[in-house]
Amino acid sequence: MAQLPDRADVVVIGAGVVGNFVVHHLADLGWRNIVQVEKGPLPDPGGSTGHASNFVFPVDHSKEITDLTVDSMRQYSELGVLTRCGGIEVARTEERAQELRRRMTSARSWGIEAELLTPKQVGDLVPYCNTDLLISGFHTPTGAIVDPVRAGALVRHDAEQRGALTVCSETEVLDIDVSDGHVNGIVTDHGRIETEIVVVACGVWSPKVAALAGARIPLSPAVHQMIDVGPIPELAQSGDWIGFPLVRDMDCMMYERQRGSSLEIGSYAHRPILHSPAEIPPIGAPGQESPTSFPFTSEDFALQLQQAQELFPGLLGGPTPKPHKSLNGLLSLTPDGGPLLGETPEVAGLWSAAAVWIKEAPSVGRMIAQWLTDGTTEIDLHSADISRFYPYARSETHVKARTAEGFPKIYGITHPREQWLSSRPARTSPFYPRTTRLDAVYFEAAGWERPQWYESNASLVDEYSERIAPRSSEWDARWWSPIIEAEHLAMRDRVAMIDVSAFAVFDVTGPGALGYLQGLAMAQLDRPVGRAIYTPLLDPNGGFRADLTIVRRGEDDFRVITGGSDGGRDWAWLRAHLPSDGSVHLADMTSALCTVGVWGPRARDLIAALADEDVSDASFPFGTAREMNLGGLPVELLRISYVGDLGWEIHAPAEHGLPLWDLLWEAGEPLGVIAAGIGVYGTTGRLEKAHRLMGAELTGEYGPVEAGLALPRVKSPDFIGKAAYLAAREGEPAATLCTLAVADGADRFMTGNEPILTRSGEPIVDARGRRSFVTSAGPAPSLGRYLLLAYLPNERAIEGEELLVEYLGDRYPVSVLTVGRTAPFDPEMTRVKA
Repeated sequence: MAQLPDRADVVVIGAGVVGNFVVHHLADLGWRNIVQVEKGPLPDPGGSTGHASNFVFPVDHSKEITDLTVDSMRQYSELGVLTRCGGIEVARTEERAQELRRRMTSARSWGIEAELLTPKQVGDLVPYCNTDLLISGFHTPTGAIVDPVRAGALVRHDAEQRGALTVCSETEVLDIDVSDGHVNGIVTDHGRIETEIVVVACGVWSPKVAALAGARIPLSPAVHQMIDVGPIPELAQSGDWIGFPLVRDMDCMMYERQRGSSLEIGSYAHRPILHSPAEIPPIGAPGQESPTSFPFTSEDFALQLQQAQELFPGLLGGPTPKPHKSLNGLLSLTPDGGPLLGETPEVAGLWSAAAVWIKEAPSVGRMIAQWLTDGTTEIDLHSADISRFYPYARSETHVKARTAEGFPKIYGITHPREQWLSSRPARTSPFYPRTTRLDAVYFEAAGWERPQWYESNASLVDEYSERIAPRSSEWDARWWSPIIEAEHLAMRDRVAMIDVSAFAVFDVTGPGALGYLQGLAMAQLDRPVGRAIYTPLLDPNGGFRADLTIVRRGEDDFRVITGGSDGGRDWAWLRAHLPSDGSVHLADMTSALCTVGVWGPRARDLIAALADEDVSDASFPFGTAREMNLGGLPVELLRISYVGDLGWEIHAPAEHGLPLWDLLWEAGEPLGVIAAGIGVYGTTGRLEKAHRLMGAELTGEYGPVEAGLALPRVKSPDFIGKAAYLAAREGEPAATLCTLAVADGADRFMTGNEPILTRSGEPIVDARGRRSFVTSAGPAPSLGRYLLLAYLPNERAIEGEELLVEYLGDRYPVSVLTVGRTAPFDPEMTRVKA
């Protein structure tokens, strides 16, 4: 062990594959005073890296995860620790065969080499497989196995050779010192290191280590069972370490792969077996090869062994084979299945690099290093940012419930709209008793129970039946209801109330408030009091970091309103950029307020019946905000609209929420008011107006010019991303966001992430190498069309351009309906500004 330094620019805790690639890429970016601390011995300290399934399948339905995986494969290959063997996922059922067609769709969207196989073709590649059980296969020729322990040793040694890294193995971290909410050092059993940055890359131990600083990393150690059966004569005679592709038997939630003369069988089909970090023993514990290799529970594996014998009868036939190695290996699961990356919400300077699979580790190391160095990352980590989890979601109770529910999803079939069912309800608005009485079907966002549609509106489907396309496919109809489209049409005809209390609301006050927000927002915020200003926040590279509304409520008083799903990330971004002089105060008002939207052509009539002030267009124009009383209740009205109709967001103190709903409902009954769900707000209404969504159209890969959100003028004050934004305005965009319409008669309903192709079936790639795919999809009931949003290269971004969309293995004609920000419905904004 090297002598423990007393000072470091950054300390990385953990020498598994993730920690090793973090220090490697920090050294690559010029950091020179890096210390890596590891409790265990090297090169294999006893974590999941040493026993985890070391194969890599490159395709995921998430573009973010796929990008991380492809980058990682490149790095493994450059280190000489990757063996390409290919991978095949096989289907025993028609439901799984459809899922494999969906996997093929994702492969085409992300540009990954792949093909669908017949059972015979599977047998040609995997000669020992019983193809009589199979319907189809999904083959990725670039699938591979890697040596993560060897890779870690190589990159760690490289950082040491550069003089950038001091490695302190067999050194335990006892405490992390925090002062005024910021890391200032760590205490080990060999002494103290002063530092302002600590990266926790401890795998299943990460929650325990973060807790030393008062932070929570929301993951649970979970068992993944594996056995090695052998020696098997047929495999021994081949002389290969791996002579045929990896096989994922997806319906049985297991995999098989050759490991020399043995066959490794792994399972995700058993019951969720969760542990806590405190239950993980030290190195050398009796009965365990390593701390994260728990004793094998054979009763949990009996069915999977039988299913493996069925699939590989030539290798595993005869008497039940005896494994020569078996273990319950620990891996890290999170409440939503994603990684936990970035600075922790609770403690500045404490970073998480946790819940990362072997296949993503090198790229995660590179992204963490970029983030620490430049404040942004090459790959948009929107879904991996640890700050996405609100405090309730970082609790042990929630983490255990969601990881238990999520374990079967690892190899399961998850619909894009599928909802989590455990640990609910966590957050409810004051309107909840009324929306429940109306038979709301709730979807969850950031813990909030949000009405997606109302079963009490079922009669509206009959009223508008001729304008609602039936969904004959169960997959297309899953987690959807025609009531959504009926609610949309009733709103367009009359008026609707929509519970949007899931908004995250932050108040920014103080003498430095304007200057602080001007340094973050793309739009000009030095506007008159009472203005509501839509603005993106950009990252240093000019990509999207946030998408929100800011209301100027006073000279030094601003209210920031953002989507609930992004509230945690946006709060962290705002807090991280607060000035240190105390001139700005940032307060989270989300739980203190509730919000109901009232939209539709009769919205003004409804509001006027309760308001104590004039709400005419002349008195209360679009894009303004005002405090007033409605029926004697104090509220703040914002005249803005995400659904493309006249109306207001009404913000009120939470204690007034229930009487506010009742007042609005009573006043609206003569006008035909209905309650409408988020299906209208977030899908049908949004898409008819071509409104962009953070995390879908608005990501770090695209900027305001390409998204059609560039403003007529650029404000004088500097702001994050301004230089990149100016450069983008001066050049020709590589792509433009467009609205496409699916041809009539398609009878299928895309969900998002499908590839957009030329009419001859070729992928569409822009000048920056980005493929065109569907970013959002949904019906436009007012138009009788099914709409898709997608970025297209300029030569394709032409109204009327005819293209194709691929969906579950079939291709359907689409055409460009509008280009840029032009809305398909009411492009002149006459309804919104009535």
